[in-house]
This record gives sequence, structure tokens and C-alpha cells, in this order.
Amino acid sequence: MTSATSPEFLVVIPARLGSTRLPRKPLADIAGKPMVVRVAEQAKKSQAKKVLVATDSAEILTACKSHQIECILTREDHPTGTDRIAEVAHLLKLPEQTLVVNVQGDEPAIPPELINQVAQTLSSNANCAISTVAVTITDLEEIANPNVVKVVLNRASHALYFSRAPIPFVRDANTQLPSQLHLRHIGIYAYRAAFLQAYTRLKPAPTEQAEALEQLRALWYGYQIAVHIAPQAPPTGVDTPEDLERIRQAF
Repeated sequence: MTSATSPEFLVVIPARLGSTRLPRKPLADIAGKPMVVRVAEQAKKSQAKKVLVATDSAEILTACKSHQIECILTREDHPTGTDRIAEVAHLLKLPEQTLVVNVQGDEPAIPPELINQVAQTLSSNANCAISTVAVTITDLEEIANPNVVKVVLNRASHALYFSRAPIPFVRDANTQLPSQLHLRHIGIYAYRAAFLQAYTRLKPAPTEQAEALEQLRALWYGYQIAVHIAPQAPPTGVDTPEDLERIRQAF
């Protein structure tokens, strides 16, 4: 994707100190810099016109400023990262069609091109409020694993449903199946600012509560989600001390 055809977008990285598996995760040191700073530096390699961190922590704010990373202080009571990004959209008074990419604060190795691609996918789907990414999976254990979120698409590559269950369910094992039947969802999103403004007024959906998948709220209320199928999965994020050590070795 060349810069001549790239849409304008900004990246917001939600970051909070509370983490059960890895306490104070955003401030974890990776080769001399906090993880959230490493994520922001990686996002700056994308074509985003602005990269900023959204946090509820004065410590994270200070850490970002000391590394020349733009950061904005948000409320402490946001239930999700999307709510935090919605506050940023409100504070910045973003026009309705502004594209905002949500990069998770625990992905210091996220490929910049993936950030560009999720923004491009939303820009190319004018009738969609959100875009995200998926990769093909064929391993039966991965398909059955409830920690692996699957997504089923329609012919326009718009999401029909996300689930922890193995969807679509293959009734007859002898059926000749297409190669991209099972798709693993990758948790990077682009939003239109108009959706972010509406999101905070939407009550949680029954499907969202059942599956513990926030993106189902958008589908429940009729918003369309465009999905880009990436050729390969990006490096995994940091959820555990073992993940952190792996990333430190890589840096």
C-alpha cells in the first residue's frame, strides 16, 4: 500500500495499569523503555498522522511524556478499551468520518503494515463502521480452542459472527471445504469516529455477554464490520511473564 492511496488515520493505544496476569504491564521494561512506549514507537512506523496513548494512570502519562510520546489522561471507570478510545474521540472533537485505529498496549512487535491495512480496509468499505483482521487456521485443536476467537464472513468479507466455538461447524467431515473456511480473529480494529460516539450509548448485547466478546455489540445493533484476511498472523502480544521475557529477548 503506497502513501498516495493511504487514508488519513490516527492510532490510539489504550493503556491501564490494572492487569491480573502481569501487574503494571504497560510500564514493564523492554530494553530500557516501557512496553507502552515500545508499542507507540512501533505504531509511529505506520502511516498514521498521529499516535497517542490513552490512559487512566499518571505514571503512564509521565512515562510517555519522558519519551516524547503523546498521551492523554482519561477517566478511570471505562469498562473497555473502546470506551476509553471513545472518550479520546470526544475530547479531540474528531469529525464523524475520522478513522481511528485501536492498537493494543501489549503488542510491542505489531507490524506497522497491519496498522496501515486495517485503516485501508475501513476506508475501502464506506458502509462499515469498523474493520478488523483475521488469519486462516487449519489446526483442529486451534479451531476447537475457546481461547481462539473465530469469525465467519459473508461474500463481501464482512463479519457475520464472532465466536469462541468452532464456527462454522463442519457437519460432514467428508465435505470438500474451501481453504479459508476457518478464520482466527486478530484483535486490531479501526473505527469511524461516528461509531465511537454512538458506542458508549449502546447497552451490552446478550451475545456479547455470553461469549465475552465486545465486538458482538456492534453486530447486535446492526453495524457492519469489514474483515481483512492477513497472509500470516502477527507476533503474539504480551499476556504473561513468559511472553514478556520472549519479547525482551527479541529486542
